[in-house]
Amino acid sequence: MLNSTGELEFSKENSTEISQLASLALSHDAASGENNSAGLPEKTGYPDSVYVMAANIFQGIRIEKSPEKVLIKYGSEPLQSLSECEDESVQRSSYELAFSALKYQDILETILIDSYIFPSTTIPDHLSSLIIVMLYDFQDRKFQARLLSDNEESIAEVQEVENLLISFKTKLAAALARYRIKHDALSIYHILPETVRNQELRASTLPLYAWINTCKISPEEVYHSLKKKGYHKVKSVPHIGDKVFAVDQHCYDVLIFPSHLKNDLLNIDLFKEYKLIFQDKSRSLAVHSIKALLNMDDDILMVNTGSWYTVAHMSVLTNNNTSKIFVCGVQSQAKDPKLMNLFTKMGCKNVEILPETFINIDSKDHRLQKVKVILLLPRCSGLGVSNPVEFILNEHEDTGLLKDFSQGGTSEDKLHVLAQQQYEQLTHAMKFTKAQAVVYCTCSVYPEENEAVVKKALEFQDHGIKVQPYRLSPPVLPLCSLKEIHLSTDKFFRMEPSEITNGCFLSVLTREVRKSNKPATNPLVPTLTKNTSSSRPYERPTNFLRPRPEDKMVALKPVEIVLPPVMLPFPSPQGTRAQMPTQHFYCRWGAPKTLVSGYLPTPSLSRRGEKPKENLSSSLPRRSRPWL
Repeated sequence: MLNSTGELEFSKENSTEISQLASLALSHDAASGENNSAGLPEKTGYPDSVYVMAANIFQGIRIEKSPEKVLIKYGSEPLQSLSECEDESVQRSSYELAFSALKYQDILETILIDSYIFPSTTIPDHLSSLIIVMLYDFQDRKFQARLLSDNEESIAEVQEVENLLISFKTKLAAALARYRIKHDALSIYHILPETVRNQELRASTLPLYAWINTCKISPEEVYHSLKKKGYHKVKSVPHIGDKVFAVDQHCYDVLIFPSHLKNDLLNIDLFKEYKLIFQDKSRSLAVHSIKALLNMDDDILMVNTGSWYTVAHMSVLTNNNTSKIFVCGVQSQAKDPKLMNLFTKMGCKNVEILPETFINIDSKDHRLQKVKVILLLPRCSGLGVSNPVEFILNEHEDTGLLKDFSQGGTSEDKLHVLAQQQYEQLTHAMKFTKAQAVVYCTCSVYPEENEAVVKKALEFQDHGIKVQPYRLSPPVLPLCSLKEIHLSTDKFFRMEPSEITNGCFLSVLTREVRKSNKPATNPLVPTLTKNTSSSRPYERPTNFLRPRPEDKMVALKPVEIVLPPVMLPFPSPQGTRAQMPTQHFYCRWGAPKTLVSGYLPTPSLSRRGEKPKENLSSSLPRRSRPWL
């Protein structure tokens, strides 16, 4: 029980002053409209089970202070919950409450001391975390009573803490007012570090991204179904407004919705039946990058996928291929049936789960001999993400990341540990001799986890094995703005955190192309120079080239050729889209002496600003022209 020494302890405090400060605190809350600025309903509190779960999460992530700065002692034992809850909404509410309490830990502890709750009551240490999370929610409700449902099961510890906070309501409000006055802040939100406030602002406006499960429904059917529900297709999605959606510019199967529509969308059949799936855009960028590198029968190895929806999206994109998707590794075999049941509901049939961790898989494993592309989504700081709770729940990341988010950054020591793990995983992926490409993707904004890891892995890769080394290839995603083009000039694909998207870093590594002993004999086929960038496997059309001796054939040559559609002398390799990003390529063309039946003659290339010349010899020097 929580025992109070009574009002005598506070006789030294002026009751009139307390009342005035409490009124000031409540009036500031009402004037600022902090909790209802977007027309949201007033908060009424959480079920008892949420407070207990949030307290246990907070207990594991709270900021530990040096002994001389400790204001409140915390126990080490978690609170006993009624049962292990797997309800997604309860988990999300618990994590959000714990994260909010963590951000305001110093302020909440100061309020508890300043209101004399801790000096005047005998509080068991193991309840301190519960008091912190419940105090945050109490002040967030403007110190109003919680509304309870009739059928809700109560928890004794929660009831005791709630009664204590209510009995100190006036003094808590006064302590909060004094803290605001001291820091000249309209609300405690304005006391947070600027980096944390900017992150919260982005999270409040970040639109929702959802990919279409084309195994179950076509995009046209989705548009029609949404239209029947009152949604309208637009070019770009505003932060607020009507029921609208737009198609993403980078991923043709991804739709964008305003954030305030999530509850409405979750209640329509498209989402209930796994025809539309919410997921962060960075994961869709990763799987689309893999798709652009695949041949029809290439297998894929996915590492550290986090969300199983990423695996499902990859499976859907390869539904018409004979590809198999290997995933490593499931932490517990007990999860396997649930995962396979999820994949069955979503129509995924080509997924195989490997129980081993990636580092423990032999690069010559017989199961992976047809794996041509590896997708590596390493555990990272995630500081490019605006909503850390969604990131942790969706990607199954460590809850300790919330501590980094609450402080607005990651410590140098932790960043070094993460970067070393990422480097080890990337170098291990590069040891798979049958693989021809590795896609490396993070949600981090730190160069130490991104460019530095990739460049180090390329620099120190093993050149002794009898395979071509890896090199950096340009993005295989469309670049949709001048900013994206500028950020990708060094062949890395980057998206900075903004109010419309989370941060993303993506790098494509491909095997270098073997040099041919003979030049191409067909004049319609371009001869790639040394600077040709390779970012997707390319199969030469057999109707143009003479058969080569078996000992001179290469099983897979990752080459990308980006040409203007009107100048294509041969069909594009399967999977290449007209939206392929603009890059600079250098080609040499031989002028055909005779016109091949059924195809247009290919004009000679000229330097920018020069007039085309007729009857140019095929022996002219190479001329470069960026395709615009």
